[in-house]
Amino acid sequence: MSTYDHYTTGVEPGTWDIPAAGSARFSWEYDSGRSRLLDLYQRGKDKQWDASKRIDWSIPVNPCNVMEQTEELNPIYGSRQWNVLNQKERDELDHHLSAWLFSQFLHGEQGALTVAARIVESVPDMDSKFYAATQAMDEARHVELYARFMREKIGLYYPVNPDLAQLLSDALSDSRWDMPYLGMQVLIEGLALAAFGVHRDLSNNALVTQLLAYVMQDEARHVAFGRLALRDYYQELTSAELADREEFVVEGCYLMRNRFIAREVWERMGFDVDECVAFTEQSPVQQAFRTLLFSRIVPCVKDIGLWGPKVQHAYADLGVIDAADSDLEVLMRADEELAEKIDREKYAAELAARKGEVDEAIGLAAD
Repeated sequence: MSTYDHYTTGVEPGTWDIPAAGSARFSWEYDSGRSRLLDLYQRGKDKQWDASKRIDWSIPVNPCNVMEQTEELNPIYGSRQWNVLNQKERDELDHHLSAWLFSQFLHGEQGALTVAARIVESVPDMDSKFYAATQAMDEARHVELYARFMREKIGLYYPVNPDLAQLLSDALSDSRWDMPYLGMQVLIEGLALAAFGVHRDLSNNALVTQLLAYVMQDEARHVAFGRLALRDYYQELTSAELADREEFVVEGCYLMRNRFIAREVWERMGFDVDECVAFTEQSPVQQAFRTLLFSRIVPCVKDIGLWGPKVQHAYADLGVIDAADSDLEVLMRADEELAEKIDREKYAAELAARKGEVDEAIGLAAD
C-alpha cells in the first residue's frame, strides 16, 4: 500500500518541483580550509550511525498517545471545544496531532536533505562541501527513521505544512548560495532542533525519546555548520546586502511561528478553526512552547551578524528576544551528551539482561 493512501487529505502523486536557481560551483583549491569546519567534518564522519540498529524499534507506541503525555499538554486542553469531546474523540484528536507533528518533522527532514545536496553543489569552499556531504547522509537517515516511525507506529500522514513549504521554496529558489544555508541551517533546522528538544524532554515513551535524541545529536552539528560558514561570509557583506538577509529572516521566523499552529488538524477534525487558534494563542502552555521553539534560532541569528533593528523588533513582537542571550555552545553540547547518555543506559540494560540470561542458564545446569 502506498503512503498516499494514508494521508488525511488528498495529496497528488508525483513530485513537488522547485525550479533550480544559481550556479554549481567548483573549487580547484584542495589544500586549504577552516580548521573548525574541517573538525566538524571529521565529527560528521565519526558520528554516522544506523537507524535500524541504534534505535530499539520493538518498543510499543500508542498512536493515540504517542509520547505518553498527560492530557493537560494538549494544545486546546480546557477550551470549549475540548470540553465537549468524549474520550474516544479526544483519543482521535491526539492521534491526528501526533500524525501532523511527526509528518512535519518528516517533510522538514526531506527538505533538509535536498538543501544539503544543494549546498554541496553551490557553496564555493571545499571545506563546506565536505561537511555538507556528511549532512546529506545524516538527513537521509532522518528521513528513513521518521518515515519508518510514521509507517509502523502512527499509520497516518498529513501533507507538508504550507508555511514550511513556503520557506523551503524561498530558500531553494534563491540564486545566492548562502540563502539555502540561512533558510535551512539557521531557521528550519534551528526551529526543528528546539521542537525536537521540547518533545524529547516531555516524552515518556522510550522509542520517541531515542528517536528525537539521536536526531538532535546530528542537528546540533548542522546548526554549528551554518553558524561557522555564514558568520565568516556575512562579515564581508555591505549593509544593504545584510538588510536583505535580515528581511528574509524576519519573514521566515513568522512563517516558522505559524508552522506550529496546527490549523490543518482543527480543519480535519471539523472544529471551529478560528476558535482553536485563538485559544492556543492565549494558552500559557502554548506560549511557553513557542518561546522555546526560538531558543536556538535567535542566538544563532545574532551570532552570524544579522542583528539589525528590524530583526530585533520582530523577535520582540514574537516574545522571544530574551533568547538572544542563550549560550548555543552549552545547548548543543547538552544535546550530544544526552544522546550518548541514552546509549550508555541502553548498553547497561542489555548487559544486565544478558547477565540474567547467563545466570539463569547456569542455575538450570546446576539443577
